[in-house]
Amino acid sequence: MSFDRLIEKIIELKNPTVVGLDPKLEYVPKYIQRRYLEKDGLTLKAAAKAIYDFNQAIIDEIHDVVPAIKPQAAYYEMYGHYGIRTLEKTIRYAKLNGMFVITDGKRNDIGATMEAYTNAHLGTTLVGENSMEAFGADALTVNGYLGTDGIEPLLKVCRKQDKGIYVLVKTSNKSSGELQDLKLEDGTPIYAKMGDLCEKWGADTIGKYGYSAVGAVVGATYPEMLAELRQRLPHTMFLVPGYGAQGGGAEGLKGGFDANGLGAIVNSSRAVMCAYKKEECDERDFAKAARREVIRMRDDITQYINLK
Repeated sequence: MSFDRLIEKIIELKNPTVVGLDPKLEYVPKYIQRRYLEKDGLTLKAAAKAIYDFNQAIIDEIHDVVPAIKPQAAYYEMYGHYGIRTLEKTIRYAKLNGMFVITDGKRNDIGATMEAYTNAHLGTTLVGENSMEAFGADALTVNGYLGTDGIEPLLKVCRKQDKGIYVLVKTSNKSSGELQDLKLEDGTPIYAKMGDLCEKWGADTIGKYGYSAVGAVVGATYPEMLAELRQRLPHTMFLVPGYGAQGGGAEGLKGGFDANGLGAIVNSSRAVMCAYKKEECDERDFAKAARREVIRMRDDITQYINLK
């Protein structure tokens, strides 16, 4: 299963973290911006080219330390078709460097529309007799609130093409409890019910490490719920946002991991991309600063878990 490959990278690098490559042009050092803005003007094309250079340099510096990247599709879509091309190139470049790629798209629909989302991000698109990958990510974040109808098209591709999904279960934002914490008639919170569905949806895709192709997004900002869900969902791999900038601390993350220090991967985005700004170092050292930040993050988190 797809998450077996991710877990093996985590074990190899002894690092259960993922870098969210969610770039805005303002995050890109000025000297890279100038390279393209002077050539193509103040255009979406110039911005997208600058962002790809930025992404490449960060991947070059972190791929031997971090097992995965997580590009958020919206940060590329806002640059139009040029940004979409940058997303595609970023995914391919990361995979060429041996990284696992999680596209953060939070897609959800039913029927043919969900099949189209699935084929675009995880599967293949048929053009005549040729079947080819449009983006080629290893996993995709999805919203499960349309129920099984919105998940089953994904599961078909997960089984056939060794892919994975992360379903929104207990998200890291402050207002998540407005819906997710509400209780059903039997007293079960909605987030726990969604977690139970993840276990059900992934039941026939469990890999050698005990985790299925259906993961869950569970925020670091709710450590008690993170620990509760780890016990409740023994076969569900967690994607954990909210570390650092949103207030989630490393010690609070430990409840999301199993006895072997596996079962979760923790995301950091802006803290890595903008590490050079925080350090106030030369902007040409931005990629090295990103490397220093991912090493700091790895060491901060792994001191609390028993990663074997």
